[in-house]
Amino acid sequence: MTTPGGAPSARTGAAPSGSRSRFRPELQGLRALAVLLVVAYHVWFDRVSGGVDVFFLITGFLIVGGLYRAGVRGGVDILATWRRQLSRLLPAITVVLAAGVVAGAVLLPESRWLSTVRETVASLLFLQNWELAAGAVDYAARNDAASIVQHFWSLSIQGQFYLLAPLLVAGVVLAAQRDRADLHTRLTGTLLAIGGASLGYSVYLTLVNQPLAYFHSLTRVWEFALGGLLALWISRIEDRPELTPGTRATLGWFGVLALVSCGVLLPVDRAFPGWAALWPTLAAAMVLVAGRSGHRLGVDRLLSGPVLRTVGDLSFPLYLWHWPILVLTLVTTGQERLSLSAGTAVVAVSFVLAWLTHRFVEEPIGRLGVRHALRAGGALALVVLIGSAGWFGAATVRASVQVEAGSPSHPGAVALAPGFEYAGLADEDPAAENPADENPAAGNPAAEVALTPSLAGAPDDWSYHRGTWNCGPLQRDDVEIHYCTIPPPGEEPAERTLAVVGDSHAQQYVASLMPVAAQRNWEIVGMFRGACPFSTVSETDPADDGCTAWNGAVAEELAGLQPDAVLTLATREARPGLTEVTPQGFVDAWWRMHEAGVHVVAVRDNPRPDFFVPECISREGRHAEACGLPRHDVYPTPPPYAAVPDVPPNVSFVDTAPAICDPELCPAEVGNVLVYMDDNHLTATYAETMAPLFADHFERQLGW
Repeated sequence: MTTPGGAPSARTGAAPSGSRSRFRPELQGLRALAVLLVVAYHVWFDRVSGGVDVFFLITGFLIVGGLYRAGVRGGVDILATWRRQLSRLLPAITVVLAAGVVAGAVLLPESRWLSTVRETVASLLFLQNWELAAGAVDYAARNDAASIVQHFWSLSIQGQFYLLAPLLVAGVVLAAQRDRADLHTRLTGTLLAIGGASLGYSVYLTLVNQPLAYFHSLTRVWEFALGGLLALWISRIEDRPELTPGTRATLGWFGVLALVSCGVLLPVDRAFPGWAALWPTLAAAMVLVAGRSGHRLGVDRLLSGPVLRTVGDLSFPLYLWHWPILVLTLVTTGQERLSLSAGTAVVAVSFVLAWLTHRFVEEPIGRLGVRHALRAGGALALVVLIGSAGWFGAATVRASVQVEAGSPSHPGAVALAPGFEYAGLADEDPAAENPADENPAAGNPAAEVALTPSLAGAPDDWSYHRGTWNCGPLQRDDVEIHYCTIPPPGEEPAERTLAVVGDSHAQQYVASLMPVAAQRNWEIVGMFRGACPFSTVSETDPADDGCTAWNGAVAEELAGLQPDAVLTLATREARPGLTEVTPQGFVDAWWRMHEAGVHVVAVRDNPRPDFFVPECISREGRHAEACGLPRHDVYPTPPPYAAVPDVPPNVSFVDTAPAICDPELCPAEVGNVLVYMDDNHLTATYAETMAPLFADHFERQLGW
């Protein structure tokens, strides 16, 4: 979010012509209301309130208004403006980031370490929104859990505005002075042009790629521009005779009620920014236009009261603290949402830390003056960088711990084979005295060896990171077909061409196929789109026409390519509660391949836990049944495709259940190999240990 309290004070200097400056106590109350909505919606409702957009508007109102008045007085001191803003922002930001580094290293599971370090540094550099925007484009990163610094995305956009706004206004001032033009008119036209272009782009990008639009800087510029336009024109609006005390009171209350209801009535996290963001920004504009109503029932009496003004003073550090406290509480308790009492405790702790930060960081450093405040902030920033570097080093060491999958100590899926014993384990691990275990699926507790991949390295254990696989992260919104290939290992032409098609759950089995392909001189061709399994319709989102079109294009491409076989999913949604299905769209796609003369190998989807498995292991410990799933709760017997009446004759099925689950449990680790990298994808390391299952199928069913 924008800094609720990081923007300049509501009290500004002398009023030049065209923009009268005055103290606006209702503005501080509006800021307090916005941050209270943000905190309440995050903690108790797990929703987004629209308060961020109010902060953007307030920032534009104060910054542009101040820069305009400076321009009227003679010019904009760009460096002085930058120094003032950094001196206000850095002390509180760096204190919270430094505390986050310490608390994160102690309390966060290892699987979150590397991503949190990256986001911490990005936050310090005011680039967090672009870090998250990259994750919004990368389908794999969309499975990442929220970090303790995710809320710094809006501070990053605000920091970028602080950098560019003085340059923009200074340029307009120079141009107006050169042309002897009216600065008010010239700046109004500039803001209308920039704001209009930004709003248009925001509407467009929200329609085509909303996750990216949410974090993109250019989709938010118009909100600052709207605040700037309001600053330029509010004095003239306030002088209108139509704005009677009664009208002001009505306008103010309407704005407050619209703001409070925004997060209830709109899916802010899925519909913003676009047109929908006009709701909270215009609501806040109404409150500012209402100003001091002069009416005994005016909302300004509430907003300018001592309670909200005090909260307004704490709004910046309150915003900074509430999110990491909330995330750390959820992580340590293992809960997805907090109860009323637990949420109240989070809010109380956040308020205490906000007061301490305001009282012992912001105020005393602020009294030192801009130069000393910058030095203090810079020193604290250096502490954050050093701490982040140390944490990154520790995380990298942990993530690099990788034992060869399929070795005697880390057999992975092979450990589920009947009669399997850990032969040779004692040779690899001198500490092992009992190489066998009554429950091979759980590993060998008597000889506790390292888990592979490590919990720190699990989030990056994707198949496309392996060998000669030239395929990058999946893109969910891409409509073009991108080939990913693994050529045969030798100089001889490939004996077989196997196409792997669909979403990330089809892609993950490439790791299972690579050892087989290398041994038998196959070429693997991949065509993938995030959240778009191979079907004749969009299975994950019926409104995603791009997925349906992509699948149609892929079917045509496969008919022309004529691979020896196509490997894709046979089922989906193997979640707790026996929801696994074989959609009719899958069957129809198989019939298209039958008509094209292409054999289909349909693979049963893996179970999808409703929690992040690496985090569960960090919390519950190795071999904890709580981190597994009862097999009877995720895999129906027989598989759902066995009941499909019209399966074409070109289809053969690979049932992965025996390679992921024992007769009773689908555990989180098998044969000392971590099964899941998140809450639904297999680690590439574990998928690789499933290679014998696929090798046997191709030999027995297809004669390859």
